[in-house]
Parts: sequence; C-alpha cells; structure tokens
Amino acid sequence: MIFYLLALVILAFDQIFKYLVHHLMSFGQSVPIYSNFLKLTYVRNTGAAFSLFVGFSSYLIVIGIAVVIAVIFFHHKLSKKNYWMQVSLAFVLGGSLGNLLDRIFRSYVIDYVDITVWPVFNFADIMINIGVIMIAMKMFEKEAEEIHEINEEERFIRGLEHVSDIE
Repeated sequence: MIFYLLALVILAFDQIFKYLVHHLMSFGQSVPIYSNFLKLTYVRNTGAAFSLFVGFSSYLIVIGIAVVIAVIFFHHKLSKKNYWMQVSLAFVLGGSLGNLLDRIFRSYVIDYVDITVWPVFNFADIMINIGVIMIAMKMFEKEAEEIHEINEEERFIRGLEHVSDIE
C-alpha cells in the first residue's frame, strides 16, 4: 500500500509541476533560478531521454507501459520488507507514470529543469534516475557481499589445506 501511495505522490508532484509550467510559462521561456546555471525552461520533448527517438511516440508509449508493468511485477515478487528496493521501484513507477501520462494525453513530455550543461529534464526524470541508481547500488552491494563470502570460503578452504599439510 505504501508503495502505491509513494508512487502516487511522486506522480502528483510531477503533474502539478508540469501543470504550473504549462500554464504559467510560455513555450521556450527560460527563467533564471540560480545565476546562469539553473533555470526553469519550458520545453516539449517528443522523444525519450535527452530528446532521443523523436517521432517514435507510439513506441515510447508501449515501452512506458511495459516499464510500468515490469515495475509492478517486481514489486509483487520482492519482499514487502525489502524497503530499499520497494522505495526504488516506487520512484521508478511514479516517474514513469508521470512521463507516460504526458505522452498519452499531450503527445509530448513537459521538461523544465535546465542546468545548462545537460539536456532539460523534469521531476519524473529525477525520480526515475534516483530509483534506478538505488537499484544499482543494491545490486552492487549484493555482488560485493557475494564476493566477500566467496573470499571467506576460499580462505577457509586454504586454511584447511594448510592444516592437512602440517599433519
């Protein structure tokens, strides 16, 4: 339940931010927030991340639906007590739904966070990326634990070999 609530809160914030940008800014308008580094810039993205795959809207909608289904599937496969992964998946779900709704109802995604040295993005993109980074961190942590366990087993086996050499 908390998983879906968190995803819904992320979706709501994303849609509120996009609504405000769409209704309070002109398309292409840029408003400096912090010097020339951080700006609000109203952009319409008809492609995917970094405006890749422009003109592939129907495919991006299908991919978005597939991502949403996959996230919900993994949510149900994972233990509810695996809070880190559940929160990670909720971030990905909320962000994915936000951009998917834009693609379905507007035929483009509203982007507005402009850090000058990077393509313009939005709150949903931030949540998706945080979720993916959290998943990657957990996977690397698990891999590191497995490597540590293998090293301990090898040391134990080598220790037994040394004991048998002494006898």
